[in-house]
Amino acid sequence: MKDGKTKSGKQRWLCKECGSSLRNQIDTSAKTLEMFLGWLSGKKTQEELRFSARTFRRHTRELWSVWPLAPLTGEVHRVVFVDGIQVAKNVHVLIACTSDYVIGWYLARSENSNAWGALMRSIPSPDMVVCDGGTGFEKARKKYWPHTRVQRCLYHVYKQVAKNTTSRPRLEAGVQLYGLAHRLLHVKTPQEAMVWERDFMAWCQRWEEFLSQRTINPETRKSEWTHKPLVQARNSLKRLVKTKVLFTFLDPSVNQGQTFPSTNNQIEGAVNAQIRAMWRNHRGMSTLRRAKAAFWWCYMHSENPLNPADILRTMPTDTDITRIYKNTLHNPQQHDGPNRWGNAIVWADLHHQQPWNPHWD
Repeated sequence: MKDGKTKSGKQRWLCKECGSSLRNQIDTSAKTLEMFLGWLSGKKTQEELRFSARTFRRHTRELWSVWPLAPLTGEVHRVVFVDGIQVAKNVHVLIACTSDYVIGWYLARSENSNAWGALMRSIPSPDMVVCDGGTGFEKARKKYWPHTRVQRCLYHVYKQVAKNTTSRPRLEAGVQLYGLAHRLLHVKTPQEAMVWERDFMAWCQRWEEFLSQRTINPETRKSEWTHKPLVQARNSLKRLVKTKVLFTFLDPSVNQGQTFPSTNNQIEGAVNAQIRAMWRNHRGMSTLRRAKAAFWWCYMHSENPLNPADILRTMPTDTDITRIYKNTLHNPQQHDGPNRWGNAIVWADLHHQQPWNPHWD
């Protein structure tokens, strides 16, 4: 039964059985999180919601402190795609996914070996990983996924060659090399792979004397390659052929008769492009909120995301992570602190003591 009101004007209730007076407060945080995630994944602006933008920001302010972490399932996948997406200068989110869902993400200052290792060590070693050849990845793979075969994204290989030759090369050597790079996208069988490697080696032999030409740079007075872009494209392709990462997807010992991918389009189009679209739809977010928005997108596209109530109950907040980060600084032996969501440098930069940080955009 009703028992008057509190000083703030809230209704007080009296229990007839025990005589205690209390105020029933309905917890709407789960519904608020569901509304927040709907707005974040949608295209509506805050002004287009059913209530004012100021009310929306007031209700969802605390939700920006939540960090959705990647689930540690221990599931082994045959093929994993990895890539990094830049949030801002010196802030990257490294992402790993399968053809069906996202399985891991990590906040880092750059795509270095330590950051890649922090992402990879929480994911069981797959049979094959598809990557674009970012810096530091191979070093981390040798340490954490030593038995995983690498498939270099053929589309990135083609674009790298096209960057050096342009899409309309003027030299005959460039025309032929650009054609070889474009043929990479159409290699579907081991026989076609062998023919491509044979044709590439023949091209190298034919143009070896031409590419060995050198000239003196009048500004630096040093000897340089006359056709430097072509030399760079040739050397990069030679390294890929030598390390045998161009046609891993065709190796029977790896694919075991299944069709394996040769490009990173799965993560580029289905993950990175969607995150960038979310940033565009809600442009104006700070660096920290863009990073958290990427975390939220990855989590909601993981295999089994929790319901909003369980998310709020289990996921850490800024306060929780700051406490663990400080404990890790005082106890260097505890290495399982900030490594799950980002390295200590990024965390310290994103959560400084000053009211603003001029180094972030």
